[in-house]
Amino acid sequence: MNMEKSILRLLIIMACGVVGAFGALGCSSDSSKDNGGNGADSGADGDADSDTDGGADAGDGGIGLDASICDPANGPFSTDITHPFFPLVVGQVSVLEGMEGTVLLRVERTVLPDAGLVDGVTVRVLEEREFNDDVLVEISRNFFVQTQNGTVCYFGEDVDIYADGGVVAHDGAWRAGDGESKAGIMMPASPKVGMTYQQEDAPGVAQDRGRIVKMGESLTVPAGTFTDTLEVAETSALETGVSRKVYVHGIGMAVDETIELKSY
Repeated sequence: MNMEKSILRLLIIMACGVVGAFGALGCSSDSSKDNGGNGADSGADGDADSDTDGGADAGDGGIGLDASICDPANGPFSTDITHPFFPLVVGQVSVLEGMEGTVLLRVERTVLPDAGLVDGVTVRVLEEREFNDDVLVEISRNFFVQTQNGTVCYFGEDVDIYADGGVVAHDGAWRAGDGESKAGIMMPASPKVGMTYQQEDAPGVAQDRGRIVKMGESLTVPAGTFTDTLEVAETSALETGVSRKVYVHGIGMAVDETIELKSY
């Protein structure tokens, strides 16, 4: 889910084009970014006020959310992820596809029935299988919980990167509670345009941020046309660039950069 591993895979694609290209989702500018190209948010995670989402003054006209709401000490949490823009129903499957240059990118997202344990917290697991021209290039298992107020927290991901049918790397993998890594916010409980939040807080591995830039815009993708949408601009403290993600009420992710929802 982060830009650093995507850039690595893009380099591998370029280097291995003769013997068989391999890469993955978001090679152009993946993973979590901040504020829609307005520069890094300053101090957005500090000085939380009494807002139920952990609101804090972002200092740039936005609302910075305090990711400590996702600290294990602030539980209990639920694996029943019911957020309207980020629902994770066990057995749910969605497919996103799109072209990157001449390569067809496809991601198959499945909510697994088996829960995991991360940083002492029972988490729901979302598996993503990523393909380039029907060749498996990555399997990631992403860990989520929902707080009592409805915030969806992200507790990390296990990553297996494939080449020639075997696992060759685990770049981008992190878990909350390992070293200095901490859980972040994937979706605020009551999203509003201008909200900014830390999504991933794994120093040197994944330090991604999101900013809600639009809500209620019409969106047409292969799966249909939708009007109840939420758009997030994502940035990384480790890389430059902005990534666009769009979520649909009742469905979840419908756009991730160049790939769009094909079926759900």
